[in-house]
Amino acid sequence: MGAEERLRELGIELPEPATPAGSYVPARLHGDLLAVSGQLPLTPGEPLRTGRCGEDVTVEEGYALARQCALNGLAAARAALGSLDRVAGVVRVGGYVAAPAGFTQHPAVINGASDLLVEVFGEAGRHARAAVGMASLPLGAPVEVEFLFEVAREGG
Repeated sequence: MGAEERLRELGIELPEPATPAGSYVPARLHGDLLAVSGQLPLTPGEPLRTGRCGEDVTVEEGYALARQCALNGLAAARAALGSLDRVAGVVRVGGYVAAPAGFTQHPAVINGASDLLVEVFGEAGRHARAAVGMASLPLGAPVEVEFLFEVAREGG
């Protein structure tokens, strides 16, 4: 089953891809790798939440926000590739969590993105990952996630 069919089966409708807020592109294809710029938990264009995990955002809320980042990342990948069925696998996820000193549950927050990728791509969605803490993130977002996908060549 392809990723597009799996999204339909899960009842997931991807949002419109976010417009870049600076001097970068949402996604860049290089050979068989698609790098997707860091995605914030926006819908549509406005942060779902601001704050820092472990202060005014719970780990569970952070998990849901990381999941939204992944949905936004998939939307950017689809816009770049034409279809998520071209994704052969997820290579790496970089997760950034706005949190105070002493917060240690960054992996539990970023699991929101990782779990979604496995739901959509199955075993091909398993990936290498970093989950790190930051003092702050753009727009006051609690979470930001970037992606590196392996892309199947068109026609083969």
